[in-house]
Amino acid sequence: MSQPEEQRSTLPGVSEEVRDFYNRYPYPRPIEHLEQYRKLWQDRQKRRADYHLFWPARSYREDHSILIAGCGTSQAAKHAVRRPASQVTGIDFSTTSVRCTEELGRKYSLNNLHVLQLPVERAYELETCFDQIVCTGVLHHLAEPEKGLAALRTVLKPDGALHLMVYAPYGRAGVYMLQEYCRMLGIQASGHDIRDLAATLAALPHNHPLANLLANAPDFRSEAALADALLHPRDRAYSVPQLFDFIRSSGMLFGRWLRQAPYLPQCGAFARTPHATRINRLTAEEQYAALELLRGTMVRHSAIIYRDDSAAEFRPVRFDGQDWRAYVPIRFQETICVQEKLPPGAAAVLINRAHTFTDLYLPIDAQEKQWFNAIDAKSTIEDIMNSTCAHDRDYAHARTFFEQLWRYDQVVFDTSGPADKAPVTGRSKIPANKE
Repeated sequence: MSQPEEQRSTLPGVSEEVRDFYNRYPYPRPIEHLEQYRKLWQDRQKRRADYHLFWPARSYREDHSILIAGCGTSQAAKHAVRRPASQVTGIDFSTTSVRCTEELGRKYSLNNLHVLQLPVERAYELETCFDQIVCTGVLHHLAEPEKGLAALRTVLKPDGALHLMVYAPYGRAGVYMLQEYCRMLGIQASGHDIRDLAATLAALPHNHPLANLLANAPDFRSEAALADALLHPRDRAYSVPQLFDFIRSSGMLFGRWLRQAPYLPQCGAFARTPHATRINRLTAEEQYAALELLRGTMVRHSAIIYRDDSAAEFRPVRFDGQDWRAYVPIRFQETICVQEKLPPGAAAVLINRAHTFTDLYLPIDAQEKQWFNAIDAKSTIEDIMNSTCAHDRDYAHARTFFEQLWRYDQVVFDTSGPADKAPVTGRSKIPANKE
């Protein structure tokens, strides 16, 4: 179901320049097929891991109301395929993006998909609330990002979760250099200028700040993607402290990073530096900010956030009591177990292929490999220990291991546990990730 054509003619409050840009250069590039995507998400364990990333303490369910805010050409259709039992609404201010999404909906008979041409800043006009909102790569293009996030908050249920992605500044230094270069030369978002720009970029020295992105990022492999990266009429980036200020000013609270290991001082090469102890003394926010500065090449921040008046049950993942024994670990599908060319003493090395930093690997010993192999997305940690330990159970070792699995994004936990367990409520403070 879509918005009538006559209602699409004018959208007050939207920058004509930005809307025209996306109508001419829709991003991401329109796609025609969703078969591989559907096959990928048929794995119930993958869907469960995704669910408990947002709601660790809530029992799993398939039926959601989901808003894709700034859905582009295919994102809402993908979520409708991913969650066939959910109702998915996609909004975008681009006529081209809405049309492409509608075409995918018709092609794949996505009866759970509803698409509207509507800017994010006016999401309140939907007059309904959603369990989950996905807003990735959108708010940093708005003239007033705070208005956009505030509007999304009005349509997020009190116990809902919002996946937010915005640009990060340091890893995009080369992008902003080339944006300035394009402004100096008056390069426009036109076919001829974009082709000439692509040819010019091929001559950049190998150590230019943009060179790594040119070699590895998909944002430079098509005219539309190149235009979105270097010729967009408006974008801004957020450092970690700026992002937390942005979240709080919009009546939201930080939950966790979508992939947290790059931000944690307990993970990777920085856990073994002389500064590790000092960094661990910082608050959680300060730790994240420090790691952003040390890593230096983050190009985006992806966070899960909640309303600051959330009424949802919230039992954070923690290992300072006994509750962790009742957690059910669920592997991320991106996790692989490597058993060749191992470091001394290791029985295997775990790697999450979604990580871009090569130091984020986790060596495990023989006992830990037994525990890891016993993870079946059904058994609690206690069950896993009972099934793999013939003699005394080393709970201290197990606690350290499963906490490291979680920190390194190898697993997510279903912490819903027994029904008689008292919930912990409130998200007003963010505990530091300290040893």
